[in-house]
Amino acid sequence: MLKIQTLNKIDHEGLQVFPLSKYEIAGEMPDPDAILLRSFSMHDMALPVSLKAIARAGAGVNNIPIERCTDQGIVVFNTPGANANAVKELVIAGMLLASRNITGGIAWAQTLSGEGDKVPAVVEKGKAAFGGIELKGKTLAIIGLGDIGVLVANVAKSLGMKVIGFDPFITVDHAWKLDQSIVRAESIEGALSQADFITLHVPLMDATRSLINSEKIAVMKDGVKILNFARGELVSNQDILAGIERKKVACYVTDFPDASMLNVPGVIPIPHLGASTNESEVNCAIMGANQLIDFLENGNIRNSVNFPKAVMDRTDCARIIIANRNIPTMVSQITAILAQVGINISNMLNRNKNEVAYNIIDTDHCNIPEQVVQKLRDIDGVLMVRVLLAK
Repeated sequence: MLKIQTLNKIDHEGLQVFPLSKYEIAGEMPDPDAILLRSFSMHDMALPVSLKAIARAGAGVNNIPIERCTDQGIVVFNTPGANANAVKELVIAGMLLASRNITGGIAWAQTLSGEGDKVPAVVEKGKAAFGGIELKGKTLAIIGLGDIGVLVANVAKSLGMKVIGFDPFITVDHAWKLDQSIVRAESIEGALSQADFITLHVPLMDATRSLINSEKIAVMKDGVKILNFARGELVSNQDILAGIERKKVACYVTDFPDASMLNVPGVIPIPHLGASTNESEVNCAIMGANQLIDFLENGNIRNSVNFPKAVMDRTDCARIIIANRNIPTMVSQITAILAQVGINISNMLNRNKNEVAYNIIDTDHCNIPEQVVQKLRDIDGVLMVRVLLAK
């Protein structure tokens, strides 16, 4: 039996993906083969020696010690795109909130309690204070054209907006899904300088931390509206607040408020609701479960944040999985050990990502002796070796 430990409450439909004949699932268990979680922080957690994989039911993996996992040969998965529709819908809602002062109007209307029959007349008299603008005809700059950015771009285009996208690393798959009338900017400054609305859809890393800062705000139009449903640290809150104070930024909609963002005119704080839909939680759980199953049973990797994508169809014989440092002579050392004991390689896949390489090796043997496995583990630079027996 393969053991799956859950560190958060995982949607039931996702857990049902695991065949009960092969998998044991529990919130607490010794020696798990894999962990499935949402937002639980693993940074202070000892990683079990038995642990082979971690699946985050969501896109962000800041709660997982990626470097430690890589050093121990533990593959970390996320579920990009599974919550994309939920975030897309909230981004559109955020643009409407920023353009129409809906929240201010609602708050004012609530103060009319006790006015009785006068309420309709007072509403008609006071509504002028909450006027706004329409999205149609306005320019939206989308920074990051991944799963969410592409969806937002296409919907915004259908609403009559002019859409400018910036993503120097856009994939072919995402480019195919993008409405062909959407303009691609050559630089982030070029996109920001033309926009009435700006929405961020990039991952948080050293290069994107405080991506929106005083320098970037300086190139924006006066009265720009900025939306952040990606990660709070992408924006310098101090610089945003300064921009609001001098009327450069008309509105900042954030799904990641801190104390400085509360009760500030011009800031719409949303309590991290981007993926908080029933459908999103189901999709993320199912996707995470399927990725763990394919990895544990076949060694295939899809949507890993620390290992390369590697997918190869199974044959009827034993499969060897090897993760190693991406350094010279590793493949030759591996194949030499197999050749020495007469194990023929029927198919092999080698992929790398940054400092890590990953090998899937199908053999003509139905079993691999333990002494061979140990020799492979003893190669300097090898992080992990697994043998998957014939299916």
